[in-house]
Amino acid sequence: MAQALAAKDQWFVVHVLSGQENKVKDNIEKRVKTEEMSDVIYEVLVPTERVSEIKKGKKSETTRKFFPGYLIVNMHLLDENNQLVDRTWYFIKDTPGVIGFAGTKDKPIPMRQSEVESMLAQMKEREEKVKPKV
Repeated sequence: MAQALAAKDQWFVVHVLSGQENKVKDNIEKRVKTEEMSDVIYEVLVPTERVSEIKKGKKSETTRKFFPGYLIVNMHLLDENNQLVDRTWYFIKDTPGVIGFAGTKDKPIPMRQSEVESMLAQMKEREEKVKPKV
C-alpha cells in the first residue's frame, strides 16, 4: 500500500467536506492524471475499517471511515527550505470539497513518520479483521 518514503515525500492531513471523502479522493486522483501531477502527488488515502452490523436480522459488512472529514495525502508540499511548493498547494486547495490542511492557516504540518506507520498498520489490521459496529 504505502511506498518507501524518500526525504521529500511527506504525508499531510487534508480537511475535506464530511461525507465527501471518497468523492474528493477520486477527484484528486483524476486531476493528478489529467494535470500530470504524479511527480508531486503520490498517494491519497481515506482511512477505513470493515465493520459488521445486523440490520433487519441480517448480518452485513460495511466500511467505516475512522477519520471522517479527512484524507491523508503523500505529496511533495514542502521544499528543502521548508517552504510551500505553490504548484502542489494550489492543486490541492483548488480541488472541490477540500477545506484546507491540518496545521496553521498558511503552513501545513506534515505527519510524523511514526504516525504514518501506525495509521497504515492500523488500516491493514482493520482491513483484515471485521469488528462489530458500536
